[in-house]
Order: sequence, then C-alpha cells, then structure tokens
Amino acid sequence: MPAETKTAAAGTEADTPTKSKKANTSGKAGLARVTLLDGSLLDVTIDRKARGRDLINTICAGLNIVEKDYFGLIYDTPTDPRVWLDLDKPVSKFFRSDPWVLQFAVKFYPPEPSQLQEDITRYQLCLQVRNDILEGRLPCTFVTHALLGSYLVQSEMGDYDPKEMPDRRYLKDFKIAPNQTPELEDKVMDLHKTHKGQAPAEAELHYLENAKKLAMYGVDLHPAKDSEGVDIMLGVCASGLLVYRDKLRINRFAWPKILKISYKRHHFYIKIRPGEFEQFESTIGFKLASHQAAKKLWKSCVEHHTFFRLMTPEPPTKSSLFPRFGSKYRYSGRTLYESKRNPIDRTAPKFDRSLSGRRLTSRSMDALAMAEKEKDAQKRHTMGHPPEHIPDFDSPRSRSPLKKDKKEKVYFCVLTPKELKLGVKLPLEISFC
Repeated sequence: MPAETKTAAAGTEADTPTKSKKANTSGKAGLARVTLLDGSLLDVTIDRKARGRDLINTICAGLNIVEKDYFGLIYDTPTDPRVWLDLDKPVSKFFRSDPWVLQFAVKFYPPEPSQLQEDITRYQLCLQVRNDILEGRLPCTFVTHALLGSYLVQSEMGDYDPKEMPDRRYLKDFKIAPNQTPELEDKVMDLHKTHKGQAPAEAELHYLENAKKLAMYGVDLHPAKDSEGVDIMLGVCASGLLVYRDKLRINRFAWPKILKISYKRHHFYIKIRPGEFEQFESTIGFKLASHQAAKKLWKSCVEHHTFFRLMTPEPPTKSSLFPRFGSKYRYSGRTLYESKRNPIDRTAPKFDRSLSGRRLTSRSMDALAMAEKEKDAQKRHTMGHPPEHIPDFDSPRSRSPLKKDKKEKVYFCVLTPKELKLGVKLPLEISFC
C-alpha cells in the first residue's frame, strides 16, 4: 500500500550518510519521491524553490489529470503520519534532505462522483477509496466488500469468462479487504458474473455510487476529547463536522448551523446557531492533544468549508499599518463551484488500469522545464469583495462559520474620514460571507 511504501522510503532516508545528504541538497534541483494512488513511485525533479502547487500541477500533468482541485500531497512527521502539504509554500521548507517523500491522495471527496467530468478522475478516486478500505479508514460490511470488489474486478478484467476464470484463483492479485478470506473471494466471483457487459468506466461509477453511501466516505478524522474528557473522533467532511464515539456517530453539525469556528491553545470551539425553540447561540468546545492538532483540525474545517460551500476562495488580506494577529492561513485553491463551472474540452484520455497492482512501474519526471508554464497557468482571479456561497448548497439564512475568535483572530483596519464621522471604532472583526 502507498502508506507502507512511503514509510519504508522514509526509513531508508534516515539511514543515509550525512555526506550524501549534503550532496543531495546542493544545487537548484530537488527530488520529490511521490507514491501514487496505485502504489507506484514517481520521481519528480523540480526546482528547490518550487511551491507545493507547482509540484502537484506537475504530477497531475504527468498523470494526465485536469480535475486536479480534489487532490493533495501527504507527508509524515515524527508526531503525525498524515500531514497535508501546504501548497502555497516551498516544498523544501518541510524536508531536511532529499528525496522529499510524499504521497499523492484525494483531499476533497466529491459528494456526487457522477458529477466528475472525466473517467480518469473517477478512476483515481476509486484507487483512493480502495486504499481507504484496505488501510481501515473506510469500514465496510462483508456484503459491501464483496460488491465493491466485484466492480473493481469488472473494471480491470472485463466480463467473467468461465473458461479463463474457472475458480477464484483469478482474484489472487486483487486486494479487496483488509482481512480477505476465501469466502469473500467466492462472493466476489458470484457478483462479478452479474456485471456482464459493463465497461470499465461504468463499473467504476457503480463502485463510487456505492462507496459514497458509506458512513465514513470522505471523512477526515481527528482524535479529541469532549467536555467530560471522553475520547471521541471529530470528522470533517463536505457536509460539516461529525462527532463519533466508539465508532458510532453521536452528533452532526452541518455547515449552515455553525456560526463560527476557532481554536485556542489545544482547544477547538464551534458556535452553533440557536434552534427553532432556542433563543441563544451555544458554544461547544473540544480538547485536542496539542496546539498543532487543534490548528490542524481548524485548517481542515476552513479548507472543507471553502471548497464545498463557497463560490470563490477568500481574497488575500491586504497589508496594513496595524499588526495582524491569529493565523494567516487561508485556502487559496479553486472551489468545487469553480471546478464544476469550467467544462473540460478535450478528447477523453486513454489510460491503463492497475487495480490489481500487476502493472505497476516506477517512473521519473523532470519538472524543471515545466515550472514557468505551471506558474502562469495557476494565476487566479481574485474578487475585491467577500466570497459568496454556492447557491445550490446554501439556505437563505445560512452564514459562514469562518468568523474568527476575537481573542485569537482579530484583524485591524484603517478607518476612512467618513467612517470616523459615523462613530465607527477600532478594532473591527472582519466577518466573511
């Protein structure tokens, strides 16, 4: 699996002599060793000053992926095995030596996979879901394991042939479940027989249509404790914030119900809109393991809310004479709305499917010559006003949960003479949406 390959690569680097590290870090070129979703390795030679966005654009170009807004890069640290690379900062900032060991992954899971414009994007999403199942992040029942596995077999091997597939031995290369049993393979073979006539793209769409119904599909989990000190898991997804206890969901806070999110030290807070028979807003706090864990959860909420709920990302804040407090982080990629409104006009690309892992090959890519082109292609249009919500997902009374806590995230601005006459006072808290 990708995670295992990445860990092994990281361990190899730890044993590399110091002299070779110095030799690797000299010069203007850096080497990024990326584990792709099919388990293969891709070596990318790229400028040391290149940002994460330049790297992921190069990877997507090599994979012929146009819908790249759903993807990100993961690296590990001594305290956290899954950290998302900040795409707006130089990649070299997060690594001490070459190669930069990363993992290509889906960051934003589309709620409706059928709305993805290209089959190659859906195929990559299938690979991600398969990895989530094998690594235990996406629990399934026996029947679901068998059904999803049968669609993967149909996608790569085509229709069931009793002459070439007399028994379940033809499934030996397919990894379908964490604890795969002969009984499961027999069930997969029985269901594979029923998919006759389905093209690979059709089978993958059926796979995703069933996977999206799973409770943990696209949920980014963060361990925490509630107000009583009980261990829970907080999950961030396209629809909002979920609370799990003992693997069962005990609460759900949809984005329109959340008025504000904030963090202070190792605590994370959400302010909830009053209910139909309530008069006051309520604030719920959770305790994380550390300040870094609280900030990671906050960043995940900011990114998911911006991507799935807003039409455009928040414009960068202009510099002022006053000091700025709180986190400067803002999601700056394209949103789901922007990705869907730009139709792709090209012939559907052809690609090899390797769901069984039998066709894996390691590749290398030189991105130095592509750097300037990628920078020009990634220039974004910014708006001079707060971003709006996506009409299809918004309710008339909804507000953004991205207001910052006054103690932690307060922003100051210079008042105009007209505002002074009206009696406006500093400080002002900038509210979005």
